[in-house]
Amino acid sequence: MTGGLVTIGETMALFNQPGVGKLRHMSNLTMGIGGAESNVAIGVARLGLPAAWIGRVGADELGELVLARIRAECVDVSAALRDPGVATSLMIKERPLPGVVRVSYYRRGGPGSLLRPSDVDESLVRQAQVLHVSGITPALSRSALETVRASIGLAQDSGVAVSMDVNYRAALWSAEEAAPVLRDLVRRCDVVFAGGDEAELLGVSGEPHEQARGLAGLGPAEAVVKLGARGAVACVGGVSHTVAPVPVEAVDAVGAGDAFVAGYLAERMLGKPPEERLRTAAACGAFAVSVPGDWEGFPSRAELDLLTTNQGAVLR
Repeated sequence: MTGGLVTIGETMALFNQPGVGKLRHMSNLTMGIGGAESNVAIGVARLGLPAAWIGRVGADELGELVLARIRAECVDVSAALRDPGVATSLMIKERPLPGVVRVSYYRRGGPGSLLRPSDVDESLVRQAQVLHVSGITPALSRSALETVRASIGLAQDSGVAVSMDVNYRAALWSAEEAAPVLRDLVRRCDVVFAGGDEAELLGVSGEPHEQARGLAGLGPAEAVVKLGARGAVACVGGVSHTVAPVPVEAVDAVGAGDAFVAGYLAERMLGKPPEERLRTAAACGAFAVSVPGDWEGFPSRAELDLLTTNQGAVLR
């Protein structure tokens, strides 16, 4: 793959509870995949741009599931590694009550924690337009953190833009552990995405537009504060931009932030202005929450206008 987006991280097999109730009473689960970085790669690919995912999976059937599903979405997985010494990590998504989703991870000691700098395909990163990482991978292990740092350094040396979604996960590390590491990584990025609480974690407080400016003040030329159902605020080159949310009935909120990031980065790669990047990002997030699944609802380029122009219509 030449140009486009390159992501690095862990993708897990996903067992999803289709009905509502206690997991122990379910007689069946659906099987899929999920991972923040590969979700972004899939979102970018669906919008018509090249994307690649670098990561480790176990040399098992769940690992083959991960690779097959990502590959089927036209994402390059040629640099992914199969590790015969470890099982592919697992995520279980439960629905104990209507409107409530609970996610459990089984990834301690998994392939993602074994990532190391030598796993990074240097030529793939050097030829990319954007390298995208998240704050999840550094939490998995010291070697995973060093892999993220090495990939960012490689991108910087090659003139490749670096994007990061803070994606703080309290289940993986404490705020005290995470804050200095994430701040250091954000300083080295060109684009950063964060929720309001994540901006607070990084020491940036205030109203959303103030947080966007504060995040940009850490080093990135572009900072986006994701506000979920309230839209988003960005600071690009010192100028503030806002976008309203696209009204939609939310079915599954998991993956919405990844869809937003994918939409923003895809338009950025095409040279679109900040307002258009944010509009596409908001539309992608709305698509994502409209159907069950971490990435299944992400739109193609041709579908982007459906939520705003054809709601309630029968298309024939």
